[in-house]
Amino acid sequence: MSLLKSADEIKILKQGGKILAGIIKKIAKAAKPGITTRELDELAERLILENGGAPSFKGYGEKNNPYPAALCTSVNEQIVHGVPGDYILKSGDIVGLDIGMRHPNANGLYTDMAVTVGVGKINEKAKKLIKVTRKALDVWLKNIKSGEDIIQISAKVQAYVEKEGFSVIRELVGHGVGHAVHEQPAIPNYFSPAFSFKLKEGMVLALEPMVSAGDFHILVQNDNWSVITRDHSLCAHFEHTVLVTENGCEVLTK
Repeated sequence: MSLLKSADEIKILKQGGKILAGIIKKIAKAAKPGITTRELDELAERLILENGGAPSFKGYGEKNNPYPAALCTSVNEQIVHGVPGDYILKSGDIVGLDIGMRHPNANGLYTDMAVTVGVGKINEKAKKLIKVTRKALDVWLKNIKSGEDIIQISAKVQAYVEKEGFSVIRELVGHGVGHAVHEQPAIPNYFSPAFSFKLKEGMVLALEPMVSAGDFHILVQNDNWSVITRDHSLCAHFEHTVLVTENGCEVLTK
């Protein structure tokens, strides 16, 4: 599988990314006190299907435990992969909304994105966490370009997050995307020589900083999907699918 996308594939990915961005805006707007995470998932799947797409997360994973939903709803200390259910969002919560879609009229072309939003009135620490995580994604967007090594940008992301007093999650990383839900390369949000990889024009990446207000260590919950911070500190997550260009990158999910 080539990590480079053709001009025709890029055109389709741009169309699908725009659709996905519109969908997640509607889901984020619906994330208010009193709604269940299952209701948000039902909204997400309905919107994907109405736009002619297919949810790429639903059914993903091992046959004995496929992911059961179209949307990941990660509340408070949940970092990613939170499984929607009967939990009723309340004022003061923060919720990460992560969604992937196989594009309309395309054979296996995918985009992926995530946002974290406050529910009702949230405290100042939660506001700062969301702001810093969103800006950590901006660090990626400002530094991505053909010829750059991923780990040099990862180091800048880590430095920014830690300067603001937060921690970068280490055991979960971004990834390539497009022909499959997850492709190479792995894209950490912290510096590690093991992840060295030179970017090339035409690659499509899912950049996704995950930031903890406390420690960066994680635990997987009993559903074998939902990932939480070990110390139960708040966590936020933002993600865009981007196209690597000669002089920068183009955000496809906007």
